[in-house]
Amino acid sequence: MEKFLLALLLATGISSAQATEDVTSLQRAIAGKQRSAEHKDRDKYRHPQQTLEFFDVKDTMTVVEVWPGEGWYTEILAPYLKDKGKLYAAHFSVDADQPYFKKNLQAFVKKIKSQPKVYGKVELTVLQPPKYLQIAPDGLADRVLTFRNVHNWMKSDQAAAVFNAMYKALKPGGILGVVEHRSTALKQQDTKAESGYVSEDYVIALARNAGFEFLGKSEINANKKDTKNYPEGVWTLPPALKLKNKDRKKYLAIGESDRMTIKFIKPH
Repeated sequence: MEKFLLALLLATGISSAQATEDVTSLQRAIAGKQRSAEHKDRDKYRHPQQTLEFFDVKDTMTVVEVWPGEGWYTEILAPYLKDKGKLYAAHFSVDADQPYFKKNLQAFVKKIKSQPKVYGKVELTVLQPPKYLQIAPDGLADRVLTFRNVHNWMKSDQAAAVFNAMYKALKPGGILGVVEHRSTALKQQDTKAESGYVSEDYVIALARNAGFEFLGKSEINANKKDTKNYPEGVWTLPPALKLKNKDRKKYLAIGESDRMTIKFIKPH
């Protein structure tokens, strides 16, 4: 697999040294055995290589993944960073009130303990606003990344607090990368984000209010098939498929949600 990837990269004009050191280290992590076939199948919706390259994540960096859930991105970031970088996983608290949080955290801990060669260097921190907001030592992180979480913080009125915490963890010049279900710009934003969809303008405002400067956005994770008007909000679509077998083929044909991919910088 590595030889094939290297040959492919060389054919596109990338030097052998660059292909070996800069590109295939990320591709090896994405293609690694630590990732299930089910997770790899979702790459076509989540575009992990293009997304992490857009956020300019290097394997020498200190990165904080905020609310990693079951660890879909952790499966890529942990092996990518383990030799030369550092990964903090800011997960739920063990004393969280909601059973979902506790169950999710337990599953994540079980995952990282099951493969110490892959996840042994991951440092677990806690983000459970408003009580726990120290996601990493202040001013240490090169990158803070969050994938499809902003709507959750909005639902609990904690979005501003979390953006402040992410700002605090980054060093000056550090980048915040945000992927989130994207609502239509024509619809007024529900401040609780009950549908799971959030407008780009709302996310940009949250970031700017915390002190960030807008750096850029990408259509890497866009999905024009997503009409954003479903009975169970964004969870009608895969992978949740909350309607189960009702119109299942229809929602599978749409695929995962239309997503914004935005980066911000903490100014010097």
